[in-house]
Amino acid sequence: MVKSKFSIALHIMTILAHNKDEWHTSAFIAGSLNINAVLVRNEIKTLKTGGLIESKEGKNGGVRLAQDANKILLSTIFKIAKGDNHVLGFCSNTPNPNCPIGRQIQSKLDNIFISVDDAIIESLNKQTLESFKNQF
Repeated sequence: MVKSKFSIALHIMTILAHNKDEWHTSAFIAGSLNINAVLVRNEIKTLKTGGLIESKEGKNGGVRLAQDANKILLSTIFKIAKGDNHVLGFCSNTPNPNCPIGRQIQSKLDNIFISVDDAIIESLNKQTLESFKNQF
């Protein structure tokens, strides 16, 4: 199963919210996700840059939430995880500028993708990390 950046980020954040006072290693979190710890560390870096988690180096180090789970909206996690990309993304090729469809497709798709992103954010604005965590 392919995991999205958001699903990885939300999984990480849920683990940290469940044990909010503990420091968790990327290896521990990777075990829960059943993915390589490098992927977890990449997402941890993104979440840390976004101010959602803090880290501590050393023998008893790891990561934990930097904010109260009641104050973190799932939409915040989503926006940080997806970055500047649209959730549906764009194809990497450049369409033919001489084609009446090709020269306009990116702007038309962008409008759709912005609408999809906005709908997801609106839905995720209704739930905190704490309420999500409480489902487990």
